[in-house]
Amino acid sequence: MSVLLVEKSGGIATITLNRPEALNALNAELRLAIETTFRELAKDDEVRVAILTGAGRAFSAGIDLKELSKASMEGSGAADYDMIGAIRDFPAPLIGAVNGHAITGGFELALACDLLIASEDAQFGDTHARVGIVPGWALSQKLPRLIGIGRAKELSLTGNFIGAEQAERWGLVNRVVPASELLPVCRQLAQDMLSCDPPSLRRYKQMIDAGYAGTLSDGLALERRMSREHLADVTPEAIARRRAGIQDRGRQQQK
Repeated sequence: MSVLLVEKSGGIATITLNRPEALNALNAELRLAIETTFRELAKDDEVRVAILTGAGRAFSAGIDLKELSKASMEGSGAADYDMIGAIRDFPAPLIGAVNGHAITGGFELALACDLLIASEDAQFGDTHARVGIVPGWALSQKLPRLIGIGRAKELSLTGNFIGAEQAERWGLVNRVVPASELLPVCRQLAQDMLSCDPPSLRRYKQMIDAGYAGTLSDGLALERRMSREHLADVTPEAIARRRAGIQDRGRQQQK
């Protein structure tokens, strides 16, 4: 049985962590599969949006505790895996469909997504300090930028869990939906993204991520440069066609 399932349909790739019996714990096999899969999807021009979720009742319970000893970590070659880097390099939008527990390493995996939709059963927790380790997949840097340094410290320095509704109030997730509606809502968001101009969508994601990593001044300069580069490839006729499509979509949404 594959530890990672990939389904492609109509420009959308759905990637499912598939170790439900272990709450999708991130063992070496699964981490390598995630890295390999995202490297391959990055080369597939037909994949324009992706959804990441977990099988069973958890998104991911984090690193597989059986591999935490130094000997087993060295033996697994875990240090060579760049799962988060592969996701960061993935050029298309990635929607995280958090269907249950997203704990520690699983929390970091969720934070690697561009946006998160949570089921009402979702829970988030950072237990690094409780286990006696520190994060290495960007949680200490991304979480404060997302929810504020005070809230991030509360989560990380206590190891306490928060539920889906509190995660939504704190701005950790975009919205909370019933479990039965989680994937349908994510697929509808993906369809909305597919209706955008493909080159603009990818460049916009790149612009946001690169600018957010620096200062506001750096980000403004980056936006000016990337905007000029993008406009050099756009014709007035193409913009007119896109505008007509937007107007038609607006009329349909008002019905």
